[in-house]
Amino acid sequence: MAPDIPNKKKTDDDQSSKENFVHLCNPHLEKMKEDILYHFALGTGTHDFPALFGDVKFVCVGGSPSRMKAFITYIAEELGLGSPGCDYPNICAGTDRYAMYKVGPVLSVSHGMGIPSIAIMLHELIKLLYHAKCSNVTIFRIGTSGGIGLDPGSVVITRESVDATFKPQFEQVVLGKTVIRSTNLDEQLTKELMQCSIEIGQFHTVIGNTMCTLDFYEGQGRLDGAICLYSEEEKLQYLKEAYDSGVRNIEMESSVFAAMCNLSGVKAAVVCVTLLDRLEGDQISSSHDVLVEYQKRPQKLVGYFIKKSLGKV
Repeated sequence: MAPDIPNKKKTDDDQSSKENFVHLCNPHLEKMKEDILYHFALGTGTHDFPALFGDVKFVCVGGSPSRMKAFITYIAEELGLGSPGCDYPNICAGTDRYAMYKVGPVLSVSHGMGIPSIAIMLHELIKLLYHAKCSNVTIFRIGTSGGIGLDPGSVVITRESVDATFKPQFEQVVLGKTVIRSTNLDEQLTKELMQCSIEIGQFHTVIGNTMCTLDFYEGQGRLDGAICLYSEEEKLQYLKEAYDSGVRNIEMESSVFAAMCNLSGVKAAVVCVTLLDRLEGDQISSSHDVLVEYQKRPQKLVGYFIKKSLGKV
């Protein structure tokens, strides 16, 4: 009797549906004999990606190399995978552009500041996950932000990333033409993170829209930059309009982060702590110790989510 091919195909399809692999929106890569991830100092011809990264299930990205090293140390201890004082080597030591650390199923990567820097990193990170044949990956951006109508130290889980006109979109010019991409984030993941914050019970957390700007000063309506050609009244009116539209914090990376994760079929979330309330001022005046404690809050929330996902809570 001939083998039951349709049933086998169904089984394969069922297995494939359980394993959500990263996919690339670039047919040209298939023609390349080697893919060099220049800004990571890694390449498919020199490194065994499946062996190095194939077990990765959680990726956390943030601006500062030192913060991402601190996170990998923290999560290693939380998961029982490291010992106190253990040092974790920078996988991207061959370059000074980005830093990358790994322990168990967790990868921690710095992305620098602003859309251009995180976009470059994400192109190479997504390709790394693809070449490593990673499946069911969740990517988090953890970082700092300016709050709107929130006390400093509040944590915002992003519902949608919006641009400076409050539209949920990322706009980029490709080959001289404007391309607009969606910035939606995984709704279920957002809810699960909020539940984790409730279970932790250590800091105020909200779900809200995050405004992603191209600049720290004028783009965010600050009065303390080298150039400012608007009044304080105009600034406050703009920020209140942002609040009324659902914006609860402002940063400079979430839009391209959401857009690229969407296109690659990867679940993603943005979790940022607010360092100040922009309705009250522009400069960050909290003490160093207070800011260090604030910056640990997104790490604690995402760390708890990872522990819970792995059944270690």
